[in-house]
Order: sequence, then C-alpha cells, then structure tokens
Amino acid sequence: MTETTFGIGGAAESTDMVLNIGPQHPSTHGVLRLRLVLDGEIIQHAEPVIGYMHRGAEKLFEARDYRQIIMLANRHDWLSAFSNELGVVMAVERMLGMEVPERAVWTRTLLAELNRVLNHLMFLGSYPLELGGITPVFHAFREREELQEVMEEVSGGRMHYMFNRVGGLKEDLPAGWLGRVRHAVSEVRSRMDVYDRLVLGNEIFRGRTRGVGVLSADAVHAYGVSGPIARASGVDFDLRRDEPYLAYGELRDTLKVITRAEGDCLARFEVLLDQTHNSLDLADACLDRIADLPRGPINQRLPKVLKAPEGHTYAWTENPLGINGYYLVSKGEKTPYRLKLRSASYNNIQALAELLPGTLVADMVAILGSLFFVVGDIDK
Repeated sequence: MTETTFGIGGAAESTDMVLNIGPQHPSTHGVLRLRLVLDGEIIQHAEPVIGYMHRGAEKLFEARDYRQIIMLANRHDWLSAFSNELGVVMAVERMLGMEVPERAVWTRTLLAELNRVLNHLMFLGSYPLELGGITPVFHAFREREELQEVMEEVSGGRMHYMFNRVGGLKEDLPAGWLGRVRHAVSEVRSRMDVYDRLVLGNEIFRGRTRGVGVLSADAVHAYGVSGPIARASGVDFDLRRDEPYLAYGELRDTLKVITRAEGDCLARFEVLLDQTHNSLDLADACLDRIADLPRGPINQRLPKVLKAPEGHTYAWTENPLGINGYYLVSKGEKTPYRLKLRSASYNNIQALAELLPGTLVADMVAILGSLFFVVGDIDK
C-alpha cells in the first residue's frame, strides 16, 4: 500500500501562483498578456507579453512606395492616425530637402492638435469606466463626435484620415470649414468641466488613483517612457517646445507643457486632462493664424514616381501618447530601404515590470489603465 501526503493549510498558502491576465481579457485594452507572479493578493513579479497582433508594418514599408507607406504608418495607434502620418511625411520631406507651403504647415498643426484632443478624450472617458464609473465615457464620446465630424469632413475618414501627403496635404479645405471647426472647439471646451466635477471631484476615483502606481523620474528615463506619463512624473520634456516642428515654434506663448511631481495614476489623469485644455487653445490659435494667411497652395507638385535620395534621416514627433520616431534609410529607390518606427506605447508599457511588483491585484487595473496605451502601437 502506498501512502501519499498532500500539502494543505499553511504549506499551500506559501506557494507563489502564476496568473495570466489576457491576452483576451477585459482589463487589458486588447490583445496584451500580463504574466503575474502572486503571493496571495500581492504581485511579486510582472512580465508584459506582447506581439499577439504584430502586423509586420516595418517589413511592409520596404515593399511600398513613399505614397503608400503613409497608409501603413497611419494605423498602429488607431486613436492618433493623423499624427502617425506626420512623422513619415516629415522624414521623406527632410530627405528631399522639400519646403512645405505655409498654409499646409499651419493646417497640419491644427489637425494634429484636434487629433490629440480626440485621443485624450478616449482615455479621459474610458479610464473611469475601468474603475467603475460609466458616466464619463458617454460625455467623452459626445465631445469626440463634435470633432470627428469636422475631421471627417476635411479628410473623408473617421479613423484613418489619410490626409497628409509628401509636400503638404491631400487637398484644400472645404468652404466654411474653419468656422465649423471653431464652433466644434468652442462646444467641446464649454463642456470640459464635466471631468473636473464627475471624475476629479469623485472621492472613489481619487481613492483608487492617488498614491497608486507611482513611477519615478529615474524609471521614466531608464525605460524611455515619454508623453503625458513621463510628464506626470516630473520629466519636463515636450518636443513641441524643446525641438519645435510644424508651426509650434510660433505658438510658444500658447503652448503649455503640463507636469506633475507625484507620478501616480491620479497625476497621469490630471496631466492628460490639462493637456486636452491646452490643445483646444492651440487649435484656436491655429485657426486665427490660418484665417490671416493669404490664399495659396496647400501642397507641392510631385513627380509621378517619387524617389528619395540615398542617405538616412530621423524625424520625431510629440504624438498624443508620447514620442514617435521614424528612422528612414534610402538607397535612392521609390521604396524605403529601411524604415524603423519608434512608437510611444512600446516603451511606456515596459514600465509595468517596474510599477506592478508590490501592488495589489485590485490596483493592477488602475495602474494598467493609467498608462494610456494602444496595443497596435506596441506591436506595430
């Protein structure tokens, strides 16, 4: 007869448990997997596992010409399509030594800021939803719809605008469009206080986010974290101010770089909210300037076959979620020899390995949601 002894009680409780959150899970914003090692309710170790929706965009860049790659770059962060296009066309224009018409520069800046507001509104609404507050997301989608309407009118697209072109923009603005944009911006601004009252004024929201998931400035630098998440940890860096592109150099008086020192979930939400207010102000400043510009072209005439000269360049932009970088290598052909994409979400999500250990499983959702990432931006 064989005798078997089973560990029960205290012996079982001392064993670490490995828990997989995702890749398909309501807390993970998409196909992201978190491999957590738990000691009871405390997370001991966290590993983000990525790559479940990798599309191979960087390889496809090599088989598409300079007009077609805009479509590929447009899609990785599906909340920031216009901003994604910008980095690609700026890199190609830099290689060509091309000067873009002034009207295109200011219109690009306007559309980039409208796109930033659309991106931020999604997170301002969905983050409270993850913590149990359903009302803010309805307000967020109402405000998004105001801006989506004017973006759709000018470009023809709701998510993937495809409005940037090498040398400028696809076409001129519709008659009366600037007035409709000004009205939409005014309407959205008039209702933004709902997030102060409904969200920041909610004691449950503050209790779930204050002092939770503190990310230090050293960790920000170590992991290459950027954007609102980095600025919420006191890292005062914004490409629009520090290395101006488009028309941002002339908008210094309006542009405010929002920072917080706390580095917690609440600080990240506050930075996102304040940055949304500032983007609306920047949009108004762009509208004022475009109204004063003389009529003229909004793009450059291009040859039927566009070839970038042999060489390499790097263009980077302050996307809504952080810094996007485009390293373009050309052999003088009509397609890139290599185009490396540095996406903001890819670096930002790595900080989970630093943030989650030592926290409760219940706080994991609050921390994950406050990193404001898009899974396509991670996997590219």
